[in-house]
Amino acid sequence: MKLFYITLLLEVSLFAQAQNKITGITSDKDQKPLPNVTISIPEIHRETISDSEGKYVLNHLPDGHFTVVFSSVGYTTKNVSVALLTKETTLNITLDDNMIHMDEVIVSTAFNKVQSQNVMKVEHAGLKSLQQRGAATLIDGLATIPGVAQVSTGTAIGKPVIRGLSGNRVLVYSQGVRLENQQFGEEHGLGLNDAGVESVEVIKGPASLLYGSDALGGVLYFNPEKFANAKQLKVDFGQRLFSNTLGSNTTLGLKTSTENWKFLVRGSYNTHADYQIPNGDRVTNTRYNESDLKTGIGYSNSNFSSVLRYNFNKLDLGIPENGIAEQSTSHSTDFPRQAVNNHILSLHNNFYFKNSKLDADLGYIFNDRSEFENSNTASLHMKLRTFNYDLKYYLPKTGKVESIIGIQGMQQTNTNSGEEYLIPDAQTRDFGIFGTANYEFGTNVLQAGLRFDNRKVSTEAHGIVGNEGYFEAIDKSFDSFNASLGYKTNLGKDITLRANIASGFRAPNLAELTSNGVHEGSNRYEIGNADLKNEQNLQTDLNLEYKSSHFEVFANGFFNHINHYIFISPNGNVIEGNNVYDYVQANAKLYGGEAGIHFHPHPLDWLHFTSSFETVTGKKDNGDNLPLIPATKWNNTLRGEFNIKNWWKEGFATLNIESTFAQNNHSAFETKTNDYTLINLGLGGKITVNKSVFQLNLNANNLLDKTYISHLSRLKSDGIPNIGRTIILGISFMI
Repeated sequence: MKLFYITLLLEVSLFAQAQNKITGITSDKDQKPLPNVTISIPEIHRETISDSEGKYVLNHLPDGHFTVVFSSVGYTTKNVSVALLTKETTLNITLDDNMIHMDEVIVSTAFNKVQSQNVMKVEHAGLKSLQQRGAATLIDGLATIPGVAQVSTGTAIGKPVIRGLSGNRVLVYSQGVRLENQQFGEEHGLGLNDAGVESVEVIKGPASLLYGSDALGGVLYFNPEKFANAKQLKVDFGQRLFSNTLGSNTTLGLKTSTENWKFLVRGSYNTHADYQIPNGDRVTNTRYNESDLKTGIGYSNSNFSSVLRYNFNKLDLGIPENGIAEQSTSHSTDFPRQAVNNHILSLHNNFYFKNSKLDADLGYIFNDRSEFENSNTASLHMKLRTFNYDLKYYLPKTGKVESIIGIQGMQQTNTNSGEEYLIPDAQTRDFGIFGTANYEFGTNVLQAGLRFDNRKVSTEAHGIVGNEGYFEAIDKSFDSFNASLGYKTNLGKDITLRANIASGFRAPNLAELTSNGVHEGSNRYEIGNADLKNEQNLQTDLNLEYKSSHFEVFANGFFNHINHYIFISPNGNVIEGNNVYDYVQANAKLYGGEAGIHFHPHPLDWLHFTSSFETVTGKKDNGDNLPLIPATKWNNTLRGEFNIKNWWKEGFATLNIESTFAQNNHSAFETKTNDYTLINLGLGGKITVNKSVFQLNLNANNLLDKTYISHLSRLKSDGIPNIGRTIILGISFMI
């Protein structure tokens, strides 16, 4: 709590009143005023819209160097770096006709650069675009991004996979803080609802320099929805219906802002029955119900900005254990089931000095997870409380060099109150310190950093020696030094090359260190190993891009070597009918990449063709295949954009063909998976009826009702196919 008081004192102590502002006019290439252009400074949560004459004003801005983003539908996004050191800055901007590439500001990396200036290749996708692709859930949408997949258990449970790495090797950030929700469990999903999420950024590769342990495989960084612009009140309603699961997703949001204060609140409810496979059967107890509340309040002036957000997510989740059994369209979960209550409280602060800045992120996460086997008395009940902090100081810019120093930490407590113990009562403490610098010269950017981390894990003894559920007390400490080096250059006017080499680490989790019993849904008796070492990796990445007004092509390649890779292996014993597995370690390597094109032919400016190819191979150093490696995928989309008079704007129609190759490179404990091709259709846009504007999405996923089994489906071992044809109808509007 001391950090909260430090933050409060810093806010009170800032008394300078810079009162900077930016004014200007937005226009097109013919110098005609452009109305409805969004002008934003994402770093300080300030945004406005140009009026009918193209004029705009951004008030109450602090001193410092910022990126101002100008964006409008049908025009190329423009990013302008501005030094706010005077009372008023005039910035007149001309926007060009739309190109195929959007240059987004990347929040998840150190210096919040736009993608074209960024040393790392980071995938950015807006929630709206994911829903237009027919994503039924947030994790479904992520799996459409090249290099990202999901380990799924039915439609409700999905765990992200980045380039073949999953579980605790992928770190998830929400509201600017790391999400901790007992994510080590196989039946523990992402735990986030898509309502109130603006966009997601995906770092594919080790990001331990910025995020510490568990970012060995990559980071998913979810950006929350923006506040309303100053002096605006917005109320919106959204409804999506799902034919296959007889499901619905309802959301209602309100947000308003003054020049200094901002407020928003959003509630949503999600309910689904068992999903249906192509032969008409339903997979028993894959039903679930979810309630979600997100709220936020922000204050900003020319000295500092502060945003407090809270998210409560309540999940009632059926666990499929009997495959295709009793047929039902009920939405009430049967046994076994899980009840998960998750609270996320975050406080994000920016303090602005004349030539420097301090960011202070504080977070508290409370995850309350219960499992009910055959009655309403919880057999398993775990409570995880996590407090984390992240302080970054942006030093004054020296010539062309920008630099950051920072500290991060986490204090975590896990307690059990049920009859069964999945992991023991434990405390985890993290501390990390790092520094990184960014040097720009011409079209070249060089970025490097160094970090040290320490994690301490202490557990309490429980149970009777020799019996299931016995945990020996342990007190372990894990240290790691990590570094990164990246270089970006323009080989030509439209060609960009990025090269990165970075190390990462992951301390073993509590399940790997302490397990002693049959874990839920695994059908195996797992025994932990208190002598496990850090996973330590070194990954090299190469990214090459060519972009022009009507054509874009990219190729990403990577090689990732991991020392002390942790996995489970059978030891030949059987306990109570379950094969016994030990947690062991071996060196491993993963390699592969993604490639794709985006063709936007002229003069057929309404037509877009995108194609992406992704592949990853994972092996231990002895040549054995690693588990949970996604199959090679080839994805092709034809998209048409149109306007019909004044009643259908920003219209689109899509045809997507998703081809997944056979996965024959499976581990010794998996089965191979056949190839399959899915066809998906989409249609939507803004519909105007009597001056009321509706956003409409209509999708048909797996249109031909193809019977298939994903290699990363946890129902694969029972021969249960993935979901059949699904029609999704979504509509949203301002009230």
